[in-house]
Amino acid sequence: MSRIGLSPIPLPKGVEVTVDDGNVVSCKGPSGLQLSRAIHPEMKLEIHADHVRVVRPSDQTTHKALHGLTRSLVANMVTGVTTGFEKRLEVFGLGYRVELDGRTLVLQVGYSHPCRIPIPDDLDIQLEQNRIIVRGADKERVGQLAANIRKLRKMSVYRPRGTDLRGIRYLGEQIRFKAGKSGKVGG
Repeated sequence: MSRIGLSPIPLPKGVEVTVDDGNVVSCKGPSGLQLSRAIHPEMKLEIHADHVRVVRPSDQTTHKALHGLTRSLVANMVTGVTTGFEKRLEVFGLGYRVELDGRTLVLQVGYSHPCRIPIPDDLDIQLEQNRIIVRGADKERVGQLAANIRKLRKMSVYRPRGTDLRGIRYLGEQIRFKAGKSGKVGG
């Protein structure tokens, strides 16, 4: 039994959740933000004044899996329109720079050319020294943009802790360093 799917989704004040005929869930927040997402046709939502509950049609394995997934997706929509989501990245490296050029993030991270990433209209990026903060209402899009930025130059796993670190990592991410080559032993 899905424990996640069984728990109701609390609705903060000013949040409206609606479902249309095509099983598209729309969530509108107090600040005017609006998100919508199509959910599986077999999953149903019971909308009450202060909470939303996801109902599954049977106890089949696929329905149990969809039950928890649907509940998480709707809960993330509710959180997104009220408080939003953010991912923080750190940039390390000698000469590595990050700057904003209008709606484009320009990264100089050791390549012969600057890397340019266009910022979608529904997301926002803020820079603080060597940190990049990605904010937005849609958790999936925030995470994807942060992953695309990190993918440009991942942290080197062969650099020991005492030397120069290079790359982009999530704030607080633990990097597991590898030993590297030990050299030729013997004759």
